[in-house]
Amino acid sequence: MTGKLVVAGGSGFLGRAAARHFTALGWEVVLLSRSRPRVPTPARWVRWDGVRQGPWTQELEGAAAVLNLAGRTVNCRYSAQNMLDIYTSRLGSTRALGRAMAGAKRPPWVWLNSSTATIYRDARDHPQDERTGEPGSGFSVDVARRWEAAQLEEPLPMTRRVALRTAMVYGVGEGGIMQTTDTVVRLGGAGAMAGGEQYVSWIHELDFCRAVQFLIETDLSGPVNVTAPHPLPNAAFLRAYREAWRVPLGVPASATLLGLGALVMQSEAELLLKSRWVVPGRLLDAGFAFRYPCWPPAIQELVQQVRARGHQGY
Repeated sequence: MTGKLVVAGGSGFLGRAAARHFTALGWEVVLLSRSRPRVPTPARWVRWDGVRQGPWTQELEGAAAVLNLAGRTVNCRYSAQNMLDIYTSRLGSTRALGRAMAGAKRPPWVWLNSSTATIYRDARDHPQDERTGEPGSGFSVDVARRWEAAQLEEPLPMTRRVALRTAMVYGVGEGGIMQTTDTVVRLGGAGAMAGGEQYVSWIHELDFCRAVQFLIETDLSGPVNVTAPHPLPNAAFLRAYREAWRVPLGVPASATLLGLGALVMQSEAELLLKSRWVVPGRLLDAGFAFRYPCWPPAIQELVQQVRARGHQGY
C-alpha cells in the first residue's frame, strides 16, 4: 500500500524517521510544522502553527493517513506555564486536525494520533496492556487522557482513529533521546537509578515506523500500545546500554540525587522513577512481528550506527 502521508509536528526526530521510512516505500510524505526540518528530510514541508485552520488543511484532502506527532516536550519542570504549554500544544494540534478532517471533502482513511505509554499506573507487579491496564494519576496521566479524548471530539465517520500509546523511542539522529543518554552512559553515569527495579518500556525507531505502517494497513482502532514486547527493569536496561558502549561501570543514583539532578537539568524525576511496564497486546494479537523485541540486541545495533558515523550520528 502507498499513498499520501501527512505528518503533523513532523520536523522533529520521529517525524523525520517516519518520512524516511515511508518515502523509501514509495509514499508521498508531507510534513506540517512551524519550521523546516533542520536536517535534510525526504518530504515536502508545509507551514502550520498547530492551532489555526489555513492552507495546510488542503493537504488532508485525499490523504491515505495522518500521523500527528505534535506536542511540547515533557522533558521540563512542571511549572504552571510549562504545564499549560504541554496541554495546549497537544490538545490544540489534535483539535485543529479534527476540525480540518471534519471539513474535508475526501478525508484521510486513518488518523494516528500520538498518546503515551505513561497513561498507565506505576506498575511493578504485572505488565499493563490495552485490555487490562490500569490508568495512573497525576499530571502526565491527565495529559494523556485529555489528549486521547480530544481525538474523538469531531464526528469523523470516514476516518479510522488510532491513539498511539508510545514508549520512549530509541534511534540515531538529531533530537532523539540517545543524543542525551549516550553521553551519560559513556561518561559512566548510567548506574541503577533508585535501586533500578522500575520497569522501562522502549521501542526501536525502526519498529515504531513499522508499527505505524502496520496500523495504517490493518483495521485496528482506538488505543494501541506502541512498545517493544520485552520491557525490563532499569538496572538491566542500563547494564545492557553500558555493555553496548563497552563501559564497565555506571555510578548508581538514589531517588534524592535524581531529584536534585532533575532540578538542575530543569526536568522532572518522574521521567526516570516511574515504572512503565507496558506491553503491546493489541499489536501482538494482530500479528505484528517486531524486528527488535529485546533491548540488548536493539541497543547494540543502535550503538553500532553511532560508531559507524564517528559519534556524529545525532
